[in-house]
Amino acid sequence: MKLDRIDKRILAQLQRNADQPLIKLAEQVGLSKNPCWRRIQRLQEAGVIRSRVALLDAAALNLDVIVFMNIRTNQHSAEWLKKFTTTIDEIPEIVEYYRMSGEVDYLLKIVAPTIGAYDAVYKKLISRVEILEISSHFAMEELKNTTELPLSYA
Repeated sequence: MKLDRIDKRILAQLQRNADQPLIKLAEQVGLSKNPCWRRIQRLQEAGVIRSRVALLDAAALNLDVIVFMNIRTNQHSAEWLKKFTTTIDEIPEIVEYYRMSGEVDYLLKIVAPTIGAYDAVYKKLISRVEILEISSHFAMEELKNTTELPLSYA
């Protein structure tokens, strides 16, 4: 989908605050309410806007430990992958995971209230899926965390 300047302005505003009143959003992007609403609908139908969510503060929810887990496996069958993804999806502390290129097969982001709670996640994961090697890295300080995507490439 080709995005014009106004589409990008709408997306930029929605990334900052999707909860703002439509009339305010329309004013910020230089449109009246109805054309702005139609553009938002078009962006949703095209899948550019996947959903609107509330972003929660992890620290306010006692989730102070952030762990990045590297996983290497010697299992690459469809059966293993299904079991792995099902297991990952059933562990709410695992908030992101990626299949990687290079030395690491998978990268997981885990949030937990304590190191002990992280260890429980670790034990649950290794009890359900055969994994060759795991290395975990604990974030000492969060320097940047955003859900805003750059729009200059669209």
